[in-house]
Amino acid sequence: NYKMKICIVISDYYKNITKELLIGAEGVLKSYGIKKYSKIYTTGIFETPVVISRNIKKYDGFVALGCVIKGETPHFDFICSAAINAIMQISIVNKKPIGNGILTCHNMKQALKRANPKGKNKGGEASMATISVLKIKKWSKIKL
Repeated sequence: NYKMKICIVISDYYKNITKELLIGAEGVLKSYGIKKYSKIYTTGIFETPVVISRNIKKYDGFVALGCVIKGETPHFDFICSAAINAIMQISIVNKKPIGNGILTCHNMKQALKRANPKGKNKGGEASMATISVLKIKKWSKIKL
């Protein structure tokens, strides 16, 4: 009787956005009967890949949550690309799903709309992505 081990890594720079993403992510996990999961908070999305990498052997899958809002410089493009590419690489190399709930938005209004668990629910989508990959892997020891 193996229970799936999930870790939600939350980049908490925009607390009002990540709060909504987390509500959505947790709602989907709970709807699949996953009541126990870990949460690790980081200050920004650039730190998210390192946190996942350091904890990769402890969990079956991860959900990465956070938000980057475009400013006036190219910093947005570099940070988003670097973090998302690193997360994908970690997932591929370690053969573990990492649901991407990192919003890359032009403004706060756009971010709130996407984070809203009663709206676009991107946090819930990230949890669903992790669960769906775990189901595909046919890990007989994992109960959903």
